[in-house]
Amino acid sequence: MNILQNVYKSCCFIGHRKNEVSNLLEEKLKKVLIYLIEKQGVTNFLFGSKSQFNDFCHVVVTKLMQKYTFIKRIAYTCKSECVFFESEKEEWEQKLSLFFKKQFHLLCHEQEIEHKTKYTANKASYVERNFAMIDDSDFCVFYYDENYVPPQKNKKNSHIIINQKSGTKIAYEYAKRKNKNIINLK
Repeated sequence: MNILQNVYKSCCFIGHRKNEVSNLLEEKLKKVLIYLIEKQGVTNFLFGSKSQFNDFCHVVVTKLMQKYTFIKRIAYTCKSECVFFESEKEEWEQKLSLFFKKQFHLLCHEQEIEHKTKYTANKASYVERNFAMIDDSDFCVFYYDENYVPPQKNKKNSHIIINQKSGTKIAYEYAKRKNKNIINLK
């Protein structure tokens, strides 16, 4: 069951770990977000982690919060991930900056949602986390390149190369099967 169902409209972000971030992409994303907020009533923006696209979207949504003060950033966490809340940002940035001896800036959220398999999922827990975000979203904003191939991995102690499927591709196909409103910025 959708955790946020019938309360607010939601949008998740999923993209490849490495993306070409540009001013053009930022303008494109901003237009999409303003449309979703003003015309579709989206108030909740769902974020995972481990992708440059996710962080990029978080920064753009955060900028839009100056005008749209009612929108929320919600973190969906999976195994070994933690969240910093906006109310704790200043304190944690100071602590981490002192510890690492360099300026630290955190991506903060207003809420965290842990899916039911957070502590039991295997190393691909991010796939299950992405599925939960998709399930809980009315709109899915992707940065999905169908020609993208993730780096190949060698099987442990073997000369066999494993062809991996992109996590973004897996999520994109899942969102299509679930008939979600997909916006691909690629």
